[in-house]
Amino acid sequence: MNDPRLLWWVDRSTGLVSLALLTVVLALGILSVGRPPRLPVWRAVVQAVHRELPLVALLLLAVHIGTAIADPHVGLALKHVVVPFTATWEPFWVGLGALAVDLVVVLVVTSLLRGRLAPQVWHAVHVLAYAVWPLAVGHALALGTDAGVGVIRWVGAVCLAVVLLALGRRLALVGSGAAPVRVR
Repeated sequence: MNDPRLLWWVDRSTGLVSLALLTVVLALGILSVGRPPRLPVWRAVVQAVHRELPLVALLLLAVHIGTAIADPHVGLALKHVVVPFTATWEPFWVGLGALAVDLVVVLVVTSLLRGRLAPQVWHAVHVLAYAVWPLAVGHALALGTDAGVGVIRWVGAVCLAVVLLALGRRLALVGSGAAPVRVR
């Protein structure tokens, strides 16, 4: 895996797929709050996907980070990924990604420990998902040699549309009284 083109391709593709998965997770979380749908099986499927997909995204993020560290052209060390805004190359944009990864890890760990946490604690931490997603989008769209390429913008636009549609649907449900205002 010493071919820089392969490292770049794996790095970029796993990062973009992670963003797409986190977008689906966020959208499902937004849509699954409120009155249960008429089909209980559908709710169970949505909840299962919402719970399990972040683990897949985290695995892909590990590959994304590993290939970025392995790529000599990027010049990242593990400390730059763990401690936001310390990278020497593009510190702001790398820092957004590092912060997003740190928060995703916190979200996944607290979700795995949900039964052992007070519901208020879990909820307070889980709301961080609304901060993670824009950080990840900013990182993905602004960083990399292909940041201005159409496919990158297209992925960003689709992710944005999915989240905006989910938020629109959620707000419509709240406005109609069909869903509670609070997020559980």
